[in-house]
Amino acid sequence: MREKVKERWGTPEVFPILLGDKRVTDIVITNHAKVRYNDRINRNSTNYDDIAVWAWDCLKQGRIKPYYRNEEDVYLVDDDLVMVAEFAEIPDEVNPAGRPMHRMIVVTFLGRMSETIELRDLKSYYSWLRHSRRMTLMKNSRKQR
Repeated sequence: MREKVKERWGTPEVFPILLGDKRVTDIVITNHAKVRYNDRINRNSTNYDDIAVWAWDCLKQGRIKPYYRNEEDVYLVDDDLVMVAEFAEIPDEVNPAGRPMHRMIVVTFLGRMSETIELRDLKSYYSWLRHSRRMTLMKNSRKQR
């Protein structure tokens, strides 16, 4: 993403965008995020660059917000789309104040809260999911005996 931004504006450096306490200067889309984006968000076949440019525009416009106040890995886009992202410091790159720059790695897109009601409360949803999987595993282990 970073190289595309540089080519587009012809500037030698990318200005960081604050997301919480992170200074994001680059976005990376994982393969899993691409597949989920194409399945759950945009039904058309979209490539990595298109998703990264879209995410960068959302970030610049302040449309990405943390899902929970204290957690730094689940984010909401436009108060509807749930996205999981991790951050990695970019080695040997700091801003003029000496603070590190970060790369935002989009891990997956969980879906839209308007379409999937369970996404409105992720903690209870994942708790239910773990419980149902555990019960399924217990049932299957009983059948094998």
